[in-house]
Amino acid sequence: MTTQTRADIINPDRRQLLGQAAMIAVAAGTASLFPANSGKAAASDAIRPFHVSVPEEDLLDLRRRLAATRWPDREFVADQSQGVQLSTIQQLVRYWQTDYDWRKIEARLNALPQFVTEIDGVDIHFIHVRSKHDNALPMIVTHGWPGSIIEQMKIVGPLSDPTAHGAAAADAFHLVIPSLPGYGFSGKPAALGWDPQRVARAWVVLMKRLGYTRYVAQGGDWGNAITEQMALLAPPELLGIHTNMPATVPDDIAKALQPGGAKPSGLTADENLAYDQLDDFYKHGLGYAIEMSNRPQTLYGLVDSPAGLASWMLDHDARSTAMIARAFDGKTEGLSRDDVIDNITLYWFTNTAVSSARLYWENKLAFFAPKHVNIPVGVSVFPDEIYAAPRSWAEKAYPKLIHYNRLDKGGHFAAWEQPVLFCAEVRTAFRSLRQSI
Repeated sequence: MTTQTRADIINPDRRQLLGQAAMIAVAAGTASLFPANSGKAAASDAIRPFHVSVPEEDLLDLRRRLAATRWPDREFVADQSQGVQLSTIQQLVRYWQTDYDWRKIEARLNALPQFVTEIDGVDIHFIHVRSKHDNALPMIVTHGWPGSIIEQMKIVGPLSDPTAHGAAAADAFHLVIPSLPGYGFSGKPAALGWDPQRVARAWVVLMKRLGYTRYVAQGGDWGNAITEQMALLAPPELLGIHTNMPATVPDDIAKALQPGGAKPSGLTADENLAYDQLDDFYKHGLGYAIEMSNRPQTLYGLVDSPAGLASWMLDHDARSTAMIARAFDGKTEGLSRDDVIDNITLYWFTNTAVSSARLYWENKLAFFAPKHVNIPVGVSVFPDEIYAAPRSWAEKAYPKLIHYNRLDKGGHFAAWEQPVLFCAEVRTAFRSLRQSI
């Protein structure tokens, strides 16, 4: 890789201006918590620095609401089959109200370079961390629901500064981590049409606006849907993608999983496991997605009750819910109590429970169906994901599969739960593509 090619990855003049702007904004406190309410830049494609500062009165209001929570009766069963258990939410609310400190995560966010830029009429918030290593590979990483940029904060240091975390400089990344439209600190779309395809187009614009001429993309959950749509757009700058929640379910398996269907014979052990996981999820775990797909505007309670928001966000998939419940029982694994509440509080302060749900309403894609991606793809399979995609399905879904690995632990929030394993997977997956830059 020549010096000239490396310099072309990002405009050095723009990089210097962005760094100066960020320092000025943080020092002056001029960037807003809510980018849509901040002053408009002179040019619609301008990149503005961003700083998080939640007013103290909002914190006090949150605690008052938590203290005034009106509780339902306890569930009639000893497991999660009726939903998130009362004891879990009561423990969460008690900790949230009395011991939790939002200012810690706020300080961690503000220690990272954050920006906002308008794309297609919506302000897009993003973290942008450039590695000190010249050969770093640019990568855009997309979160999902009920996640946010907080999912990716644990991987920023290890991926952008690998030598400080026991890895090689040759595996360094420049990181772009955006908040989805309607999520977190990004603006809320004011009109219809913001589906995964449109977000993917916006991400291509974002990477071009930042001056990157070669990059890769990573995502899970909605992040996978959007990353795969980027691959289908096939911008020449996109070298390959990595996913920790791939879309690989063959048509015959998808049909068998419909009501009245029967499991096909001849499945391998891995295929049989994946089928059973999907069958259980479709029968017992899709309630939140069905409601948000059909009636997102009905979810007024989520923006009025922090306890209601927390229970809704915890009830994503059975294995994640169980892990989080154990954390509030004092058995921390993967995610801590603060990890969980950091993310919920971000949704609360940005009032994005309903605006984030609209992505489900906008989406018309079959979530787990192969999308015919024809660029290089890396797949990492974490055992407690909604389903553990078998290699046989991944090879058919991704004809240019460059990496496939099954991990021993981790679930839906892979980067957040198991950052060491996740970073190792991403480094390995993209190693063969670095020569392309």
